[in-house]
Amino acid sequence: MERFALTALSKWKKSKCRKPLIIQGARQVGKTWLMKEFGRREYEQVAYINFESSDSLKSIFKEDFDISRLITAFQIETGNRIRPDNTLIILDEIQEAERGITSLKYFCENAPQYQIIAAGSLLGITLHQKTSFPVGKVDFLTLYPMSFNEFLLALGQEQLYELLESNDWPMITNFKAKLIGHLRHYYFIGGMPEAVSSFISENDFDRVRTIQENILSAYEHDFSKHAPAEIVPRIKMLWQSIPSQLSKENKKFIYGVIKQGGRAKEFELALAWLTDCGLVHKIQRISKAAIPLVAYQDTSAFKLFILDVGLLSAMGGLTKQTILMGNSIFSEFKGALAEQFVLQHLKSRQFIQVFYWSSDTSSGELDFLIQNNDHIIPIEVKAEENLKAKSLKSFFEKFNPTMSVRTSMSDYRRESWLVNVPLYAIDSFPF
Repeated sequence: MERFALTALSKWKKSKCRKPLIIQGARQVGKTWLMKEFGRREYEQVAYINFESSDSLKSIFKEDFDISRLITAFQIETGNRIRPDNTLIILDEIQEAERGITSLKYFCENAPQYQIIAAGSLLGITLHQKTSFPVGKVDFLTLYPMSFNEFLLALGQEQLYELLESNDWPMITNFKAKLIGHLRHYYFIGGMPEAVSSFISENDFDRVRTIQENILSAYEHDFSKHAPAEIVPRIKMLWQSIPSQLSKENKKFIYGVIKQGGRAKEFELALAWLTDCGLVHKIQRISKAAIPLVAYQDTSAFKLFILDVGLLSAMGGLTKQTILMGNSIFSEFKGALAEQFVLQHLKSRQFIQVFYWSSDTSSGELDFLIQNNDHIIPIEVKAEENLKAKSLKSFFEKFNPTMSVRTSMSDYRRESWLVNVPLYAIDSFPF
């Protein structure tokens, strides 16, 4: 399979000011595969170390950070003679090694010639604990589930992918039936690499769903294994409430939906844990469309999405028959799936902050609001071909943005004040 993050890794390798790289991302989004595949493509050899399975190296950083000693240990563990010019050093599950993250500072300062990538499934949580973090001494890359365009490539649909990238809208419209079909499959399968790989090899929706349920079970196992015992029940309750939260017309997160009388103070640590490990995207409300958007966020109002639309489908209990019945896939859960799909593709773009907007004086609400450099772009999501965009129109009249986007199953069209982008093209649209 092809991951667009490989391009970012190639740029990192060629950078004159390259630092040790930390890859962040939730468990099972493909971090280990990505690092190994990058090493296979661009280096003569790879020195791969997994601190979760290597007991002999878990304490290697406790004594000191002498680079020569560490390189010797890595060579013994991997059987490779490490040379800075031709070897990629991969430190996987680095949070399992005491002071492992701290060691990256000394590689940066004392041995910048070594090319090092580190990753960890629960690294986000580790970074928010008492670990001495090498501020300014590392580069970052966040890996998300496979996007819709990556999904097309994995299916062997290179020409459809290239067509979307061309923005040749008349030609794209000619092939919309194929694109909508693949989009519906993506809503069910999502972008978790194991689920995608299984579908490619077996074409079995039931097997895909089993894999997704196993992934969800593994996440809940992580809650019990790694989170503080006192907040584990609250983490599970909050996590399991997300599909019902997103099925509401007003998708603002309500603690009372988790349990009757639920309050923010009771669940704030649970929410922080889920956010830090990359399983949840927290999208804050904005009260005013002004730059920078972050200065106008309402910290008491937010929406929660999970990392992958396929996992949301699994949590919502959607069956393969739902996909085969065409538009009925959207009958019960249509808004949730469409918004989840759009959100995860917005989040995967570098340098874009994502919020949502609602009026202080009326019921109007806009699904997403993004800041891209000096531009604020409102985005309204429609699951089908309903082209009414009252909230978007209200926002436009109030704030007069340079671009307003409605995304739906309708064809591309540009009007005087908005552009309609087909949902299947949102990953390629140049915001």
